[in-house]
Amino acid sequence: MCGRVTRVGYSFESYIARRYLKGAQGTSEGRQFLKLITYISVGGVALGVATLILALSIVRGFSQEIQSKVIGFGAHVQIESIRDAPLERGAILRSIAEEIDGVTLVSPVIQEFILLRRSSREIEGVSIWGTEQLPGYIAETLTDGRGDLSVSASGRPGIVIGAKLSRSLGAEVGSLVTAFSVNTAALSSGKAAPLLKQFEVRGIYETSLANFDELYVFTDLQEAATLLEYVPGQVSRLDVRVEEGMDFTEAADLIDAELEFPAIARPITDVYRSLFAWVKLQESIIPLVISIIIFVAAINIIGTLLMIILEKSAEMGVMASFGTSARTRKRIFLLLGLYIGVAGIVIGETFALLFSFAQLKYEIIPLPAEAYYMSTAPIALSVMDFVVVAVLTLILCGLSSYIPARHAARVSPLRAISSR
Repeated sequence: MCGRVTRVGYSFESYIARRYLKGAQGTSEGRQFLKLITYISVGGVALGVATLILALSIVRGFSQEIQSKVIGFGAHVQIESIRDAPLERGAILRSIAEEIDGVTLVSPVIQEFILLRRSSREIEGVSIWGTEQLPGYIAETLTDGRGDLSVSASGRPGIVIGAKLSRSLGAEVGSLVTAFSVNTAALSSGKAAPLLKQFEVRGIYETSLANFDELYVFTDLQEAATLLEYVPGQVSRLDVRVEEGMDFTEAADLIDAELEFPAIARPITDVYRSLFAWVKLQESIIPLVISIIIFVAAINIIGTLLMIILEKSAEMGVMASFGTSARTRKRIFLLLGLYIGVAGIVIGETFALLFSFAQLKYEIIPLPAEAYYMSTAPIALSVMDFVVVAVLTLILCGLSSYIPARHAARVSPLRAISSR
């Protein structure tokens, strides 16, 4: 009989653990306090899980948003001259790049710094960007006008400028602006003369990348070549786009291997190294800091379980006197710690999911665009985040339950009963 009583099944352990979780009550003096402590432990785990998932989702969304914006301006790989001079034989280099496996588009770009004047008192230094077609990302972010870069009936080519530059110049769609450029070769020989060209503002874009919106203006490739006195075949660089999922650095290496000096290929992550390094720093530090919340919540489980053990010591003694093994009593509190973890995970992940959908729809968290390059906190949900956070939290809760569980296994039946 005793042998059968000693072999208590897993359902018994699970039942007792669930009873302690749902009705964690102590003596009449501390009944409500013990229940509150249990709820606080569950809430601590839930808060840590929700915060960590939201942090991971926001950091991932932030990284993806910044990357998509920068790539929208500069493609995946840029082919340029190591001499910081115009590329010669642009058409030949373009055909070489187009033959590389994985390359989907190669676009010539003529880009130089110029002065752009709206009136005698409204002048800004900008970088003119000559292109065959307005980049798709810029076309998608137009807030006014259209991306027409062609020459109008009046003979004026179109130009697309950023919203911040538009405000600085007091220019709007239909305004006329004058571009001033100085040929660098003529400047070095002492024969510099300003080159002028009048443009018509056809569109205004806004990407929230303040430094970019204020700096870059887009026009037709041939109009930029004329203004900057580029000879046929010369370009500032070639912008290369590759297949989705292809590593930028690997693509740059493949292209670079086919080029001859002085042409080189650089991934966009190298071109804007400081910006991507800043994003990487956010990815590595924020989740680490937020993870401390879960660690603290798991440590709280130790205190909660020890308090429950003290309150339930008489019950532990009774179970031991009826033949319940120390191993079974240990499992009860291990399961109780895991149940606290599971309850916290379910509540935390549900809250994180609901909050993420609310943020995507209603943009609850605003951001200063001049500091973060976007006006609202981005969210990029990943199933792996939910799975990994849940698994790690359960492991941490299980480890935190081990010390109280060992203490429960060592409770002496006689001492526990007599103490009551």
